[in-house]
Formats: sequence, structure tokens, C-alpha cells
Amino acid sequence: MKQLWLDVGNTRLKYWITDADQVIEHAAELHLQSPADLLLGLIQHFKTQQLKQVGISSVQDHLNNQRIKAILSQLNIPVVFAQVHQEYAGLRCGYDHPEQLGIDRWLQVLALAAPDQNFCIIGCGTALTIDLNEGLQHLGGYILPNLYLQRDALIQNTKGIKIPDSAFDNLEPGTNTVDAVHHGILLGLLSSIEHILQQTSRQLVLTGGDAQLFAKFLQAHSPIVEQDLLLKGLQRYVAYESANNGRNTSQS
Repeated sequence: MKQLWLDVGNTRLKYWITDADQVIEHAAELHLQSPADLLLGLIQHFKTQQLKQVGISSVQDHLNNQRIKAILSQLNIPVVFAQVHQEYAGLRCGYDHPEQLGIDRWLQVLALAAPDQNFCIIGCGTALTIDLNEGLQHLGGYILPNLYLQRDALIQNTKGIKIPDSAFDNLEPGTNTVDAVHHGILLGLLSSIEHILQQTSRQLVLTGGDAQLFAKFLQAHSPIVEQDLLLKGLQRYVAYESANNGRNTSQS
């Protein structure tokens, strides 16, 4: 059975098409703050794929999600919008108000959560997100500006410093302003991660665009890099949804 999986983030729209759980097509594009318009340009292609179901994770607001839902209705197949729940598939949310937790973070935890398995899951995307779980209990987490947001903030607020695109390549003391900025930002984020990991024993899992970069500096913690972690969580969400009478189908 062919299925379409959508991840509508803050800056990108990613999609996967699977057949018998094998990814047969995958793409990611910047949506320039208009994910519905980008999706509208893709819908004709999706119509040719003989899809049977859509699973979607979206961090967009209600209005954008309603536009996305209307576009997907052209496919005339079931659409499941993933949502954060107080408890779902046995996983309990650690937030006091679950609706405040980002759906992308929830799905990443859902992808891995299992009894007697403790994880530190770090999303290395537009923001650096850190989520902790103990078995089937999500404990909450942290959100930090990523490498590039921190660099951009420094450029905007520091006169006379021009920071070109340069690699966050090592942690040595910078011998020029450019290196001092890059190495300092990277050191700060890695130090935050190290502090969290020192509190208790957890398997470190990295996902997102900068996962390989952080893995390079966190080898002592034997990190696992999972590029499609959100997809795996979305698949688990939809499978549980389907097995429980489709209570949330087509909701947003």
C-alpha cells in the first residue's frame, strides 16, 4: 500500500512516499512561509501515485493547517494529522499542557519510546531541541537557538563584526574573530548537551540537518544518528491510530 508522509516544519516541507514501508520517493523543499502554496504545486504529482493514506506532522498554525487539509482533500483518501496527546500508544507526555509541545518533538520521542529504554533525543534543526524520556514517560526537555541563529543574532547586535559562512569545524580557541565566534557557539551547545548527559545514563540519538556535525564531537557518548526519526514516529502514530478506529483521522 502506497502512503504519503508529510513533515511541514517552520522552514521546510518534507515528504516521503512509501510502499510496503519502503521509502520509494523523498524530497525536501523550502516553503518560504507558505507551505500550502508549495503543497498545491505538488498535489498533481501526488494524484498520480495511487496513494491510499496520508500521515502529516505540521508545526503550522490552525489557518495554515486548514489550507493544507483542504488541498490534501483533493486526493480523496484518509488524512491523519498527528497531534500531541497526554498519552498515546502508551507514551505519556511530560508537558503540563501537551498542546504546547511541538508535534515534531513528540513524534521523535514516540519513534523510540519503549519500556526500560532511556533516551536523550536531540533535533539538530532550525532550533536545537533536546527531549528526555524514561521508558514510556517523556520528561520534557530544552530548546536552544541553533548554530546559525546564534551567529545571526551576533551579527545583528555587534557592530563592526562581519561573519561569513564558515565551518563549525573545531573547538580550538579562535585566533581571529570569525573562528572565535564559530568555535564559541559550538562549544556552548556541546557543553549544554554534555551537562545533560552527565546527569544520568541515556542513549544519545541525533536527528536533523546538523546531526552528523554534532555526532563528530560527541563520540564519547556513542551517538546514534537517525535522519528519518520523525517519519518513523509518524508511521508509529498512524499505525496506532488505524488500530484504534481512526479517532483522529482528518483532524488538525
